Amino acid sequence: MANAPHGGQLKDLVARDAHLRESLIEESRSLPDIYLNERQLCDLELICNGGFSPLEGFMNQADYESVRDTLRLKSGDLFSMPITLDVSQEDIDSLKLAAGSRIALRDPRDEAALAILTVEDIYRFDKALEAERVMGADDPAHPSVAYARKNVKEFYVGGKVQAVQPPQHFDYVDIRFTPAELRAHFKKVSWRKVVAFQTRNPMHRAHRELTVRAARQHQANVLIHPVVGLTKPGDVDHYTRVRAYQALMPKYPNGMATLALLPLAMRMAGPREAVWHAIIRKNFGATHFIVGRDHAGPGKNSQGKDFYGPYDAQELVTKYKDELHIEMVPFQMMTYLPGSDEYQPVDEVPKGTPTADISGTELRKRLRTGAAIPDWFSYEAVVKVLRESYPPRLKQGFVILLTGLHNSGKDTIAKALSVVLQQQGGRSVSLLLGEAVRQDLGSIGDDVTAEDKDANVRRIGFVAAELSRAGAAVIAAPTAPLAKSRQAVRDLVASTGSGNYFEVHVSTPIEHCEKTDRRGVYKRARDGSLKGFAGVDLEYETPSKPELVVDLTQMTVPEIVHAIILTLETQSLV
Repeated sequence: MANAPHGGQLKDLVARDAHLRESLIEESRSLPDIYLNERQLCDLELICNGGFSPLEGFMNQADYESVRDTLRLKSGDLFSMPITLDVSQEDIDSLKLAAGSRIALRDPRDEAALAILTVEDIYRFDKALEAERVMGADDPAHPSVAYARKNVKEFYVGGKVQAVQPPQHFDYVDIRFTPAELRAHFKKVSWRKVVAFQTRNPMHRAHRELTVRAARQHQANVLIHPVVGLTKPGDVDHYTRVRAYQALMPKYPNGMATLALLPLAMRMAGPREAVWHAIIRKNFGATHFIVGRDHAGPGKNSQGKDFYGPYDAQELVTKYKDELHIEMVPFQMMTYLPGSDEYQPVDEVPKGTPTADISGTELRKRLRTGAAIPDWFSYEAVVKVLRESYPPRLKQGFVILLTGLHNSGKDTIAKALSVVLQQQGGRSVSLLLGEAVRQDLGSIGDDVTAEDKDANVRRIGFVAAELSRAGAAVIAAPTAPLAKSRQAVRDLVASTGSGNYFEVHVSTPIEHCEKTDRRGVYKRARDGSLKGFAGVDLEYETPSKPELVVDLTQMTVPEIVHAIILTLETQSLV
């Protein structure tokens, strides 16, 4: 049947019988637990609700190797992406995992048992071989390869699952549909043909025009089906994206389109991912699927070349069209024609006709600087949403980490800088001095190990990153003697989105620091009564690439503060 789920039957595993559900919940209380990470939670949800039909669990070794090597399950059914549950040797030993074991799979957010897995097998796998076969290269520039190297453990455990209950979502619950629910909706509103549009980015006028064009060409309706699980690092957060989609929906002709969210953890696997996306949309009831140019591509590899060819995804979906039973609609690149105030496919525009486009880079620049975004590119309501989440530089938060030896002047510089920034106004200013915050953030005092110092700096970094996320100017001045600690803070700030982080090395020589030490701290470190002191019995690892290097023996505090302000000005932050 043309609109049947992949494999012929929707594998909706959620227990709807109340007695069965209670029985499974009761059993789960006595079972060993695996707490799932974000990717595993997404995978389990789509296994249980039928989005990954015909899968009924995490792949055993035979299915995994077959999919990895041939894009087929052992049964012969087409399936292009390994869906696996990784465990460590420690997990195997502590949970006593073996064939026949039953394990409760839990949501770490509320500890609810989501499913019970019956172990079929546990097998070691080759990360490099998987990367080569599935992603096309064992290259850490690929986000999924980097993820596997950092996060994926050394064994996979395969087996079918019994769904206990779906994970509880607190956001956008009215537009989260299971495949069965979405299929029922299409039937209720008499949608016989549905064009699904995959997206992990905000949508603008060009996207609206291409989806409307696709619907009219195929006499179909439109399913906007954005991914709200893991996407590519650096993507716009899903809360902002969904608000932007909601702002866009009224721009469609009445009754043409609907919005539903997909809790998918993308792998950015290009051609294989496009086949996988087509299978998923088939399971959700779509009859047509738009496949883009460089669909689900991760960008450049380590040699600066695209991981996949621009049309590789379309070619692979076409290759399997007779098994997918979902019609591929090639993505048409749309361009704006100022003369007629309309969008047209690029390949249909007569040569020499004036056109206008704004790239993603240019859009981000305009959002960052507050520059105008023309109506022909996007809708006012969509731009408003984006500006709320991505304010211009003058309203973005930032973190300045002053690192240096004790008594190098970093605390004095931090206090003076705080005063100057507060005088300028426009942001809240937070000051985090190493000694002042040590007790409040849980450190144990002066006599600490290198590991304790590292943990203390990371705590400060976490607080600084969260404050900067809220738009604050944060000045932190721990000694931070370890390079790994400082890098951890830089990474934490980068994870907030803006990445406005400035490392200032206060390189005042230790001789001066010790000479002007009125508290006698260096004397205590020299005679051994104070242990783990940076510059004496603990090495201070000199920053390799700070944004600024200053020295209190060469510059006054006002001069140093002014140099920091000038650095912020070059980034349009003040």
